[in-house]
Amino acid sequence: MPGQQGPGWPGQPQAGPVWPPQPVHPGGAAHAGAYPGGAAHPGAYPGGAAHPGAYPGGAAHPGAYPGGAAPAAVTARRIPEDPPFVLRQSVGKRALLFVLMILFIGLVMACPLGAAVSAGNADPVVLLVVPAFLLLFALLLSFQLWLITSGGPVLAVGPDGLWIKTRPTRGQAIWLPWAAIDRIYLRRWALEKMLCVKPHDPRVGSGLGVYTALDSGLQQAFFGTGFAATVNFADRPEEEIMRAVVGYSAGRCRVG
Repeated sequence: MPGQQGPGWPGQPQAGPVWPPQPVHPGGAAHAGAYPGGAAHPGAYPGGAAHPGAYPGGAAHPGAYPGGAAPAAVTARRIPEDPPFVLRQSVGKRALLFVLMILFIGLVMACPLGAAVSAGNADPVVLLVVPAFLLLFALLLSFQLWLITSGGPVLAVGPDGLWIKTRPTRGQAIWLPWAAIDRIYLRRWALEKMLCVKPHDPRVGSGLGVYTALDSGLQQAFFGTGFAATVNFADRPEEEIMRAVVGYSAGRCRVG
């Protein structure tokens, strides 16, 4: 249910203590002898940096301090199974798609070859090419199906944020709190309909490896973000997925 805390979820960073107000001169100016030039107390946080406990690694919020270091990414080898809403690949839907692809390709190959053999323009042995090719193609698609479905869930949503895979065929995942997300939207490309998650800071997820960078670049080109999860090949209907996203985000990011 929205609003309930799921186990195993990273807590959102808590804001640092508010610094006591500066002494005020008549007219609203800062006390001339307290902080020259109206600067913050020199002993508060050297260089005027943000509270060191506010963001992982002591980095400033990317929206508040342009040019600051990107927040440290919280990653996992695969998405946890215990959040309130977990989305997985549907093995049945993927397998049905691959079977239809094999049958279509076999039909496209067999028709012209059969016509050529019937007209006496080709040896009947040529027809053996069709089942041999289809067998090889079926093995490749079976391996692809295993890669896609063996990496665990593709999305997990809860009251504090969401987990999403960083690579379409592997299990690596990243945690994004709702405050770090700019927009969540649906986008279709070819046969895929994807739930796309766009963070405020485009640097989020960088430095996770060469292969992740390649996959992220391709998804960025097709979907406008490196974080996307399947919708039409998932084990839950689209309406249920979007209802969970809208409910748990609770207006903290744009949806749609």
